[in-house]
Amino acid sequence: MRTAVPIHLGERFAADSLRVVTSTSAARTTHAVLAGVICGFVGFTSSFAVVLTGVHAVGASADQAASALLVLCLAMGLGTVAFSWRLRIPITMAWSTPGAALLATAAVPHGGFAAAVGAFMVCGVLLALCGLVRPLGNLVARIPPTLANGMLAGVLLTLCAAPFLAVVDEPAAILPVMLVWLALTAWARRWAVPGALVAAIAVMAVDGVFGQLAAGAASPTITWVTPTFHGGALIAIAVPLFIVTMTSQNIPGIAVLASFGYRPDMRAPLAYAGAASTVGAVGGGHAINLAAISAALAAGPEAHPDPDRRWIAGVSCGFTYLAFGPLSALVTEVASAAPAGLVETIAGLALLGTLAGAAAAALGDPEHREAAALTIVVAASGMTIAGVGAAFWGLVAGAAYLLVTGWRARIGR
Repeated sequence: MRTAVPIHLGERFAADSLRVVTSTSAARTTHAVLAGVICGFVGFTSSFAVVLTGVHAVGASADQAASALLVLCLAMGLGTVAFSWRLRIPITMAWSTPGAALLATAAVPHGGFAAAVGAFMVCGVLLALCGLVRPLGNLVARIPPTLANGMLAGVLLTLCAAPFLAVVDEPAAILPVMLVWLALTAWARRWAVPGALVAAIAVMAVDGVFGQLAAGAASPTITWVTPTFHGGALIAIAVPLFIVTMTSQNIPGIAVLASFGYRPDMRAPLAYAGAASTVGAVGGGHAINLAAISAALAAGPEAHPDPDRRWIAGVSCGFTYLAFGPLSALVTEVASAAPAGLVETIAGLALLGTLAGAAAAALGDPEHREAAALTIVVAASGMTIAGVGAAFWGLVAGAAYLLVTGWRARIGR
């Protein structure tokens, strides 16, 4: 009688290896999904306070601010999912945090929030043109980075000082948030701002803020704003918003992707970001763009060891942004009911690293250092001339300094 032949050792080893590989692949895919969720979570929680502060500063009501958050979440979520899926590259989008910071230091334009929305639309058209018309994008790239970063640093300086002014008036509410942020910055930097947000929520719970919320706060709607177009608002808002979004977000965002080996044709994503910004403006959204700093969370090896599989992190990041959209009204109402200075504190702490980077980039070139310093000072001054704010005049001052000193140097030779 013949005995059963056992499975060959080589076949058994191959079967076991296949199971290990399959298990490892599934684990890595799960890790990529989680990396994308973290990217979206950090991107939203670390800067939504900046967005709210910015749109309120240019005249948005609470409902319009909630609508702005909803529109921005939908636009950047859909763009992130669509392009990551279609191109199989972790292309992540975000709202323009530097742009929102710029708005936070601006004044309500003549014509109110409707005029600001008109400026948002013009900015969106310019962003789309940079994606569609290559020479325009190249022209923007030739703006001296020292001046662009100087303008951004000047704008951020006032915002980053807000926590230290607020702690004097409300130490019991502000100091715990600052201490949590400092501790996490030292030991878990990525979670410093989300941790500060958790501390702020705890402060609000103790203060009884959540008992004051309206019953319908969790039902956001898109609030239509009919745009108007005023020359002062276009100069004071549209032009600086376009410049900081391109130079501080889109161009660095492309560079971040390239640093991880991704060099796709970016015309379609840039055109989408501009078109979505234009359409989303009527809902209050100021601008979306390619993610820069947060892009590394989805595009780097921490998301997946295989670069060809990191697009999964991009898709899950996009779905995370979409999930935050329905929470926009609740987030806005909680922020409105928070103790004085608390939202500004979160915004200021979130932007401190950006301020440091912008200032270092602005002042790093000895040849342009004084022009950059002048740009920073004027942009931080808060001056307004003919209804046009300090950010624009900072650029003008820095550019004038470079032109005059450059001309003088040429005459001297």
